[in-house]
Amino acid sequence: MAAVSTAAFIESHTDAPDHELAAALTRTAGELALRMRNEGLETSQKTSVSDVVTQADMAAERFVAETLEALRPDDGILGEEGAAKESTTGRTWVIDPVDGTYNFSCGSDYFCSALALVDGAPSAPASILTSAVMRPALDTTWVAHGGTSERNGERLPHLENAPLNQLALATYLHPRDMENAEIRDAWMRAASQAATVRMWGAGSVDLATVASSGIGGWIQHSVADWDWLPGKALVEGVGGKAIKVDAGGVTWCVAGNEQLVDEVEALLAE
Repeated sequence: MAAVSTAAFIESHTDAPDHELAAALTRTAGELALRMRNEGLETSQKTSVSDVVTQADMAAERFVAETLEALRPDDGILGEEGAAKESTTGRTWVIDPVDGTYNFSCGSDYFCSALALVDGAPSAPASILTSAVMRPALDTTWVAHGGTSERNGERLPHLENAPLNQLALATYLHPRDMENAEIRDAWMRAASQAATVRMWGAGSVDLATVASSGIGGWIQHSVADWDWLPGKALVEGVGGKAIKVDAGGVTWCVAGNEQLVDEVEALLAE
């Protein structure tokens, strides 16, 4: 059945431009994951009890990778669950089949499927050509392309500048990092100055929410490319700022309106 669905998807998206293909891939991958969860899943630990992978992650990534092999055969592929292919075009599709897998495995709706198409090395791309984040439980898809960001096909408004102390900050800090004084202190310098802090555990959903003005900003350290690039493009597409900052012996990803990001950067650097 999955092979038939993949073949049908490929046939119906042969002429789709990159941003439409990105949106359709994340929508189908997200819906596949949600359907598989509803039918029952096996979950395996990767590095810890909160770092897990499910059959849905694997199936969703396999669908995306197989489709890209057919429709964009010369582009590279980098997937969280191991899909990998060298690029001959300089372009690479970075795939996160299920972001927020721990939430997903526990029955929470705070998860998504995400991907980004980059020009250059994913670790430091020259540009992000398009990205998509799909939150299946809410039937909501965000897409960045052409210097703009959209939610369910409607262009998102420009982010207005506002200070950190007037806005909520989405973040994540693993419990083991709370024992690391350098990391903890850097995080506290920024988080303690926010109006309030929220920790939900799915970076691409957090960043899409920042782009939608649903939360003020986002900060997390040691973020994987697939957790950063899709949302980074969304935030930048609404005039926001998304940067990396070295502090506390790690590299932090920070996103939000320009004023907030500048404040967080300065606080981390103290």
